[in-house]
Amino acid sequence: MDLLTSPQAWIAFATLTALELVLGIDNVIFISILVDKLPLQQRELARRVGLLMAMLMRVGLLMVLSWIVGLVEPLFTVLGHEVSGRDAILIGGGMFLIWKSTTEIHHTFEAQEDGHPNQGKNTLLSVILQIMVIDAVFSLDSIITAVGMVDQVEVMIAAVVCSVTLMMVFARAIGEFVSEHPTIKMLALSFLVVVGVVLVAEGFEHHIPKGYIYFAMAFSVCVEMLNIRLRKKSAA
Repeated sequence: MDLLTSPQAWIAFATLTALELVLGIDNVIFISILVDKLPLQQRELARRVGLLMAMLMRVGLLMVLSWIVGLVEPLFTVLGHEVSGRDAILIGGGMFLIWKSTTEIHHTFEAQEDGHPNQGKNTLLSVILQIMVIDAVFSLDSIITAVGMVDQVEVMIAAVVCSVTLMMVFARAIGEFVSEHPTIKMLALSFLVVVGVVLVAEGFEHHIPKGYIYFAMAFSVCVEMLNIRLRKKSAA
């Protein structure tokens, strides 16, 4: 009850919810691109399961904060660099994201050349498994950020649940928009390659300010929206 009447708790909740939404955009884009490869009737189910898994992983990690703190302790040393559990997860997840994004770019070009959309070739289970892998990476990064911002676990859990609920509301619209505009999909895949590189760099303790990354992404999206509008006017 004290948290409900505390202005500081509400400010922390609002700030963390907004931050979780920003950090979760990458996850939503990744899920949107993956479910686009499924038959139409399975996409909504995969999208909701993917976001639900993201929420459960985040809440689960929050419930074991002592384990998260232990992840920053060095596990082994490679070429003079101490690698912690968090580092290993970020490096592995970043490499998976780079591999998956470049593979999707390649498949997109192949589909365009063949004249057949690259859809319906993946099973629902395989897509959900891929979503779970990247959810684990994004969840870890998100929760470590939350732990650094807020002290109360209750506020963290509330912010995570609220942010994922909002993602579920807008995920379908984002997914359909990405699916309908091939250039936006290519831009999103390029963003995911950048995010993968950032994750690998973070794993090797080379911090890249995320503000620069998000600004570059937002600027690129604005330019592409102008291009889409221009193409529509030219076609009219």
